[in-house]
Amino acid sequence: GPGEQVQIRVLNTKGEDVTAACVFKSHDGNTVRVSSKGQVISNKAGQTKIEVVNQSLAQFVSVKISEADAGSKVTFEKDLQPILTRYGCNAGSCHGKQRGQNGFQLSLLGFDNDFDFYALTSESRGRRIFPASPKDSLLLKKASGQVPHGGGKKLPEDGNAYAQVLEWIKAGQPRGTNDEIKVVNIEIIPSEVKMLPGTKVQTRVLARYSDGTSKDVTHLAAFQSSESVLASIDAEGLIQSGPLPGEAAIMARFMEKFSVCLVTLPLPETLNVNLPTRIDSQHYIDRLLSDKFVKLGLSPSALAADHTYLRRVYLDLIGRLPTPEESRSWLAETAPDKKEKLALRLLSRPEYADFWANKWADLLRPNPFHVGMKAVFVLHTWLRDCFRKNLPYDQFAKQIIAADGSTFRDGASVVIRDKRQPDELTTVISRLFLGIRLECAKCHHHPFEVYGQDDFYHFAAFFGRIGKKGSGISAPISGSEEMFFLAKKGDVKHLRTGEIMKPAPLKGKVMEFAEDEDPRLALAAWITSDENPLFAKAAVNRIWADLMGRGLVDAVDDLRATNPPSNPALLDALADDFRKHHYDVKHLLYTIVTSKAYALSSKPNERNQGDTRNHSRHYRMRPRAEVLLDMVSDVTGVAENFPAMPEGSRAMEMWTFRSASEFLDSFGRPDPNQDPPCERSSDSTVVQALHLMNAKNIQAKIIAENGIASKLAAGSGTIELAIEDLYLRCYCRFPTNAERDGVISLAKSRNQARKQTLEDLLWALINSPEFVLVD
Repeated sequence: GPGEQVQIRVLNTKGEDVTAACVFKSHDGNTVRVSSKGQVISNKAGQTKIEVVNQSLAQFVSVKISEADAGSKVTFEKDLQPILTRYGCNAGSCHGKQRGQNGFQLSLLGFDNDFDFYALTSESRGRRIFPASPKDSLLLKKASGQVPHGGGKKLPEDGNAYAQVLEWIKAGQPRGTNDEIKVVNIEIIPSEVKMLPGTKVQTRVLARYSDGTSKDVTHLAAFQSSESVLASIDAEGLIQSGPLPGEAAIMARFMEKFSVCLVTLPLPETLNVNLPTRIDSQHYIDRLLSDKFVKLGLSPSALAADHTYLRRVYLDLIGRLPTPEESRSWLAETAPDKKEKLALRLLSRPEYADFWANKWADLLRPNPFHVGMKAVFVLHTWLRDCFRKNLPYDQFAKQIIAADGSTFRDGASVVIRDKRQPDELTTVISRLFLGIRLECAKCHHHPFEVYGQDDFYHFAAFFGRIGKKGSGISAPISGSEEMFFLAKKGDVKHLRTGEIMKPAPLKGKVMEFAEDEDPRLALAAWITSDENPLFAKAAVNRIWADLMGRGLVDAVDDLRATNPPSNPALLDALADDFRKHHYDVKHLLYTIVTSKAYALSSKPNERNQGDTRNHSRHYRMRPRAEVLLDMVSDVTGVAENFPAMPEGSRAMEMWTFRSASEFLDSFGRPDPNQDPPCERSSDSTVVQALHLMNAKNIQAKIIAENGIASKLAAGSGTIELAIEDLYLRCYCRFPTNAERDGVISLAKSRNQARKQTLEDLLWALINSPEFVLVD
């Protein structure tokens, strides 16, 4: 009907989008206008044609504008809210931010219709609307730039959006009715597209309504690219590819609905075509990754050398280096299944539990000033015990979600001791076990998800009946013992409405519970159910990121439709395998580290050097701070001394972040005052480099009389064997002839003593990238 807009998309005979290269002309501008980008705007009922010209070719598109339906009118929720959202009026940088802008506040992205309708029509004595002279309404004069407006000119007076707002004011600002048709879903067209560098594709967004009709809303949709360097998109929905190969997700948002277009930019076919595009393996990980390589034109790197794999798998599974004897033995093995056997041995070693408990401590460990040192120790002991027993991951999650008991005896209860409020537990549980950042929905509708405030507080209501009891409690500062149990009463109120919320799973039905039924048990059952795909996906994605340097979804706790995985088929397969093996974490780890994808070299080739997300090569990582400190202690042969820890303890065994250590703080140990979950940065810094080069503690370890360098210098072996020993300790490999001869030659030229030569070599090895990175 009149006033509507439609986006034209033009494809050539090859199916390629040529919309941006076309010229458009309406034969009757009074009936239909058409923009240079192919946006058709209807003015009045009638029929006409639009001429589309591409180079020497022309096509005609017939257009029929029907009379407006009797009784149809512009309403606030159906028509005005999309305009306010499309033009950024309710964005976080404008009136949608907390407390608004210059006294005028709208809900973020228009998710609270009641609030916004009142703000526009009634707030401040209704000053923003002037029914007697609609064109003089402050809403229109500000938006069109007729009076000073901090946001600039948003709605030109000759534009369709301005006309619709004006019509709404003239009609008496109708709100809409409860039985008014609603948007069911939206679709961005195309949903998937392959582009060459420097090309353009016009998208189109269709909204489908509850009465079965559909409507082009491209002009009202908001767009965003996940990788704007690879593929950017403008306000009209035109995608433009950049010069680099890769993938990007284009998100279209209209009202509360989302749709995603996946953009693929394969490598040019002119690059080295002799390189393979598949990993030579039938392992399902290798096969599914290879399918993606073929699609993108990537070539996987060669397999890493045995010593590289050996060092990598030791550090990734148990967080320590192999001894020189272990390296010599494994490197000499010739059995075809030696990698599989090694993985099984490592997963059964005691260091495994310490290492993975340390990882989970980042996600759960509370501030000891809040819960007390004893409670922190109890939690860490429980974590180590869970990994030592290989507790199935669903049971692990259930024990945390439905934790009760004493903070001095029951480790999982310490999580509740720290996260005392239902909203805090909602945030941490949803991130850890569903991979959802639900905290955004606490104050407003999640801007990139389907979840709103109702969803958040329905979820929080599961934690409303946690009873607390303890002596000497001055929560949350006291470090005394506290007990948690099922209380007879307890409720959670909606932040905005004050309504008492009943428990309900995300987008699920409200649940009722008897006085003796713990709602958290039902929540734990729903989260860990095989029918809930998010639980397994969140788990395997986090572990994949730990081993492979980047999650299939990045960030690991941001699983959503608008942040699609780099390899959806692989994520599904890993999750299915995890479920079928009863959430066995060791099985998942074994499955990943015995794939050839895990064993790929980090050295790129001509066809994968720009790949940072599809795992066509291994991505280097810096070890965790505790691991690196233990590595320095191991290769120097001098243990670190920690406060309140037995002599000879390893950094990986520490149970609190409050033990003083300049080394650990320099290399990214989380601030003990920071709330979990804590994601560590793997970035290298100048401070770290200077610490390794100059720290007195490291120098003391290198020159210690009881250290490795001194023992090798005093031993009966040759200097060549001593050099070999240090290379095996630090790099898990033998030195090359050039490296060995270089050390000996340098020592002779300086007339150095044997001890000083070995100390200098050990210092140089510790300060090399090959040592401080997991290659």
